[in-house]
Amino acid sequence: MARITLQTVADAVGVSRMTVSNAFSRPDQLSPELRERILASAAELGYVGPDPAARALARGSTGVVGIVLTSDVGTAFSDEVSTQFLGAIAQGLAGSGLSLTLLSTQEAAGHVPARDVPMDATVVFHCDPRSPAIDWLQRRRLPLVYVDQDPAPGVPTINVDDRGGARSAAEHLVQLGHRRIGIVTASVIGPHGLQPPGAADVQPHVTSQRMLGWRDALTPAGIEPVVVRESRVTQGQGYEALGMLLGVDPGITGVLCFADTLAHGVMLAAQDRGLELPRDLSVVGFDDSPLAARLRPPLTTVRQDIAEKGRLASAALVRAAQRKATPAQGRDAAPAAVTTAPHVVLPTELVVRASTAPPRSV
Repeated sequence: MARITLQTVADAVGVSRMTVSNAFSRPDQLSPELRERILASAAELGYVGPDPAARALARGSTGVVGIVLTSDVGTAFSDEVSTQFLGAIAQGLAGSGLSLTLLSTQEAAGHVPARDVPMDATVVFHCDPRSPAIDWLQRRRLPLVYVDQDPAPGVPTINVDDRGGARSAAEHLVQLGHRRIGIVTASVIGPHGLQPPGAADVQPHVTSQRMLGWRDALTPAGIEPVVVRESRVTQGQGYEALGMLLGVDPGITGVLCFADTLAHGVMLAAQDRGLELPRDLSVVGFDDSPLAARLRPPLTTVRQDIAEKGRLASAALVRAAQRKATPAQGRDAAPAAVTTAPHVVLPTELVVRASTAPPRSV
């Protein structure tokens, strides 16, 4: 059977190849009647449309945008905050004609996703700034959007007020009367486990900002917290962290956590030790994920607007994809200059629930 091509359909309808191509990719260029006639003829002949790879090559863009994650891609679907964010991105891209691919900064068998995967633009989401993946994206001159990253010149950035949110969480415990406080935070740089008092804490944007916020409230109150840094933000890591905190100071009465999932693990560990929440131990999370309200007792936490962060990121991603080089610029041309690169900081809000109270001795 002869191969059905664009020209086959054009000959059958009696129009040019360009007219048939427009029927599939630029319908606004044709009358509805002509387009319907072309599509009907194509369907009858068994022609499904121009080859997407060839079409992408011709227009100098792939129609694909990416999200680069520090962790493996599967982890994004086991964390409620990540799934909310990804869902908001996907919803924001609906109708844009762009498809979404998830990439990890991890490399396997010589495959470097940030180097090898064709994309028009990419969101860099809460990644280690030293990651080779970011260097590859910059060397490819792809338009970037930063989310939960340190701002960079010429790169649209969407963050939340991590420092202010963490400060409000620590102030809450201090105002309740807590003076022996532990912190369970995330760490992708340096050793994990107990952090020596006064040790430098050079970490990615979110981790460093939250630590600064906690210390903004604790240091003026004369409180030196016991700090545990965990390599993964999971319930299991939070469970283990409480044992490390109490091993240094068995009298800790309040724990500040980097995320609600870590707080969940701390709460479970406390209950398994026979501690009564919140009389014996107050726990504060961060994010206000759906998990927070389900816990028993419900978790005091810091709310961030994850849906709005995703909406803003998707809008910036669409704009970034539109700056992709066109064939007229040449395949190796740099993207058009960014005239504006806004840095948006979304507010946070302390949500007080039943997991915090004055310590037993107050």
